[in-house]
Amino acid sequence: MTHPASTHPFLDLAPLSAARFAAIEDRVARLLGTEQDVVIMQGEALLPLEGAIRGTAGPGTVALNVITGPYGQTFGDWLRDCGATVIDLPVPFHTAVTADQVREAFAEHPEIDFVSLVHAEAATGNTNPVAEIGEVVRAHGALFYLDAVASIGAEPVLVDAWGVDLCVIGAQKAMGGPAGVSAVSVSERAWARMASNPRAPRRSYLSLLDWKERWVDGGRKALLHAPAQLEMLALEACVERIEADGLEAVMGRHRAAAASTRTGAVALGGGLEPYVRDVREAAPVATTLRVPDGVVASEVVARAVAGDPGLPLVAGGGALAKEMIRVNHYGADAGVGVVRGCLAALGAALAEQGVTVDVEGALRAADAPWH
Repeated sequence: MTHPASTHPFLDLAPLSAARFAAIEDRVARLLGTEQDVVIMQGEALLPLEGAIRGTAGPGTVALNVITGPYGQTFGDWLRDCGATVIDLPVPFHTAVTADQVREAFAEHPEIDFVSLVHAEAATGNTNPVAEIGEVVRAHGALFYLDAVASIGAEPVLVDAWGVDLCVIGAQKAMGGPAGVSAVSVSERAWARMASNPRAPRRSYLSLLDWKERWVDGGRKALLHAPAQLEMLALEACVERIEADGLEAVMGRHRAAAASTRTGAVALGGGLEPYVRDVREAAPVATTLRVPDGVVASEVVARAVAGDPGLPLVAGGGALAKEMIRVNHYGADAGVGVVRGCLAALGAALAEQGVTVDVEGALRAADAPWH
């Protein structure tokens, strides 16, 4: 049996040219405020996150690894696997690291030559003061590696102004784009560190040096392999939309969504409260909430999403599943309707468990930041 010819917008596309690929990289570079090389990698952000560490870290590396959430823990594992000496700087997940803490770590360990930091931890709802930390790192002379996957599009990410040597982003959160493609900006210092690192991946999907030697140094004329066509086109459309709306407007929606969720949750009552105590340390990309004593967060979330599985509500990961609820108000979900829906659903779920709440008061409070 033969099938009639049919067309579909996702199929039978013309090949993505090297010139168009390079043009998308240039637009991402502008979004990051950088003159550094930007490489778009053909996989989720874990690909450049791991590739950048394995490219620059080795047995001679002494790394300060800031842990404000689960990704910081992962980076420490990768660094140790590379043979680096790792000095962990853990801070409570309900707060942020400070520039003074980083400065103190340098004073205690002047041999540190690499710093790894997550900008915004969507998993824990905190965000770190990268501009201030960048000044301290730059003065010390260490290489600065930043995970800005959750922060890009929700708050400023200024690679050159902050002195970031390796900045990794993904499009799937605040940018409202695809998950299957990511990017990393690389400073000349970082390229030099990789070139001198005998353990840096080469001839590998993890290799940034392969992109440097075969793509960047070649004038971006020939791609290493067939690109992820659909993801690249989606990333291009995503950046176009941000450019059209204006980055300030996109970030403004995320700030409003965070303020709306936070004030609404407080007004809801019943013992629900912001997990990140200081609003200045709360990430605009997602708001985490602590449930009252005697209530299990994962059970509340299960009840809340039963009526609307599309609500961006999840329980905290691991041990945090008992005490933390996360509202992922990013991308298309950075809107007052989504926040109101989450608060109403949480209120109903808590009420079912015998907790006294004020849903109408919560919705009124949630509306205020949008006006």
